[in-house]
Amino acid sequence: MPVPFDGADVAAVLSGFSRVELARTPTPLDHARRLSAELDGPEIWLKRDDETGFGGGGNKVRKLEYLMAEAQQRGAEIVLTAGGVQSNHVRQTAAACAKLGFRCDVTLERPTGSMEPEYHTSGNRLLDELFGAEVNEVDADSDLDEILAARAKALEAEGLTPYVVPVGGSSPLGALGYVRAAFELCHQIESWDTPPRAIVHATGSAGTQAGLLCGLHIAGVDLSVIGICVGRSSEEQADKVSALAALVLELIEHPDPLPESAVRTVDTYVGDGYGLPTPEMVEAVTRLANTEGVLLDPVYTGKAFAGLLGLIAAETFEPGLPVVFLHTGGAPALFAYPRTIGRSGSAS
Repeated sequence: MPVPFDGADVAAVLSGFSRVELARTPTPLDHARRLSAELDGPEIWLKRDDETGFGGGGNKVRKLEYLMAEAQQRGAEIVLTAGGVQSNHVRQTAAACAKLGFRCDVTLERPTGSMEPEYHTSGNRLLDELFGAEVNEVDADSDLDEILAARAKALEAEGLTPYVVPVGGSSPLGALGYVRAAFELCHQIESWDTPPRAIVHATGSAGTQAGLLCGLHIAGVDLSVIGICVGRSSEEQADKVSALAALVLELIEHPDPLPESAVRTVDTYVGDGYGLPTPEMVEAVTRLANTEGVLLDPVYTGKAFAGLLGLIAAETFEPGLPVVFLHTGGAPALFAYPRTIGRSGSAS
């Protein structure tokens, strides 16, 4: 039976919040026909948020539409944010600042473990500087929130008005971007004879999963959302998503809490840690590129798609029925892992 969606207007739900239009939406919902046939399992559909278009594309642009609007309202002159050296969020924030005329000051956390030399000079790291960001690097395991707060205080002392975008853009306000995206997806699938059995995606700073769950909840659409962890245990990640989802619903003044059972996370594909490659990730990136011509990234979508492939292999989903993979972008980071992702690396 079709998706039980009443076609409610997300503009009414989010009418009280300003938004700067940056993303090209709706993003496509593409059928991965060759891969689906090859796997002989569920029908895989790709929600192409890698094609949001702005600043190299990706999910963070949806969040930045609300965050940058607030920065404008507050009269900010400089925007601060932080992330890993190959952060997709930092890259897209720098691009948004360039377009909207803000100075951009970013703090990048160096990774733990061994990394290829290109990790520190190519991919998103190169684009940050190309977009004009002022870049500072700190050691691994630094308290990024504390660093951002201290930097903002110092800039205020200089007479500037800073605006801090949290790591990943995953504040309640930023997560509204995925409340909007949930309604967008519901409109795309409302005519399907069979609703998707699940929406699978990478979950890290939690804003995408929390916003998506809240949007579906508000729309009254009961779809399973499975977050594949990229850095935390399932328990830690679920707690982070649940806490943020509660704040999102509070911000929107929605009276009904999100059921605890709605938050589903899988931590089997993290590997040795955030940003550290796994054989399953390399296989997933290679397989989707070889069958569909679609690029994943090593940190987020590669591990998440490895999770989807693992769930399919475990016969989690019924053959022939649809499953949606939310592709959150990140392809620029591929260039930071040439020995891991390239043929010479994957063959060794």
